[in-house]
Amino acid sequence: MKVSVKTPATIANIGPGFDSFGLALPLYNIVTVEETVLPGTGIEINIINEKNNENDLIDIPTDKNNIVYKAIELLYNFIGQNPNELKITIKTQIPISRGLGSSASVIVGGLIAANELLGHPADEKVLLSIATEIEGHPDNITPAFVGGMTMASWEEDGSVIYRKLPWNDDWKLMICMPDYELNTEISRSVLPKEIPLSDAVYNLKRSAMFVEALYTKDEELLKLSLKDKIHQPYRQKLVPGMTEIMDNLKHTNGVIGTVLCGAGPSILIIYNGIGVSEIKEIVSNSWNYFNVKTNFLNLPIEKEGAVKIL
Repeated sequence: MKVSVKTPATIANIGPGFDSFGLALPLYNIVTVEETVLPGTGIEINIINEKNNENDLIDIPTDKNNIVYKAIELLYNFIGQNPNELKITIKTQIPISRGLGSSASVIVGGLIAANELLGHPADEKVLLSIATEIEGHPDNITPAFVGGMTMASWEEDGSVIYRKLPWNDDWKLMICMPDYELNTEISRSVLPKEIPLSDAVYNLKRSAMFVEALYTKDEELLKLSLKDKIHQPYRQKLVPGMTEIMDNLKHTNGVIGTVLCGAGPSILIIYNGIGVSEIKEIVSNSWNYFNVKTNFLNLPIEKEGAVKIL
């Protein structure tokens, strides 16, 4: 028996919501988990990059250090078993180390597939908890599971509390993806262990504004809410051209806000449907100065989340 699960890409933080806000995108990874029939075959992990860039796969483990296997192992341990004979196939469409939640996607896909194989011993609460334990924070994990725009908190007891938030379809998403990777661990390493109280208060205010703007479809409030002092100022030095892009888009017609996609280096532009050509030109020119090429993705929010396809 085998099960395949398709899981969307995600963008975390969305400006002020560090480690709590996230949204799903219609780019997908597919994880297939299969029980092998021959004893002693052990664990087999195959990774297929459907974007035909094998260089993206060089550093991904294909043994028990693989994050998908680690997540599945925790699920098996939850019911008092060990995953002895499994074949795991990961088909990747989500670019790796670009801030689009590729690791969260495969973790979620692997867990849901394995849970199906085992006869559904774990409910959503347990699966979210295991996935977040592997990923380290719930902002990408939650929208990968349930789709849409979410806010989530990883509680002290290991549980994840989340709510889905509304999204105005008039607010469009443009992902500006540079032609280089940025490792999440490196992007995390530049963050300070402590922040000024004034910066924490600043982000609390913006996060509250953000939620209110979503519920009231208030574009001006959304524009004010997308500012951040907790993570983006520290990560900008790892994303050459980001400061210039954000400054150059501040007064561009149609632009509501510009934020880093998760840990970067991709940049998310939220706009109201106009000025697409001008926005792309500004981003391209800003990154060209740093010899960075840009791939633009205009995508809606994926509202469904992870789904079983086989």
